Amino acid sequence: MDLRPDQIERLEKLLRSGFRFVTLERYERLLGVEHEGFIILLDLSEDNIRAFSQPGYRIGEGIGMLVEREGGKAFVWHEQSVPATAEMLDSYQRFREEIETALKSGLERNAVNASDPTSGALVVSRKQNNG
Repeated sequence: MDLRPDQIERLEKLLRSGFRFVTLERYERLLGVEHEGFIILLDLSEDNIRAFSQPGYRIGEGIGMLVEREGGKAFVWHEQSVPATAEMLDSYQRFREEIETALKSGLERNAVNASDPTSGALVVSRKQNNG
């Protein structure tokens, strides 16, 4: 895959911020970006760096999504779950904000509410200049 200089710059910004790139076998065409156990999948196609999924918590070779259950919040992937402690929720929120900040330089944000850790997936695309 050939990346443009602006895409490379945003990815390097993530690395400098302490994130690491990982590949998950079941999502090998996507780039996993992980920090402190939290992960998001990025699609690096065309002119965009776009989040393919919501951020989640890495559980084995999968990504546990934050869900509300009768007993409280948990990160769940198939039959596996990890209770979402207050500390984890704080870290999850920081992860979401750091990803958003690292990718938004010269970009437009879509469908994310950083103050709500259970809001929709982060979508990042290049701004169009129509004038």
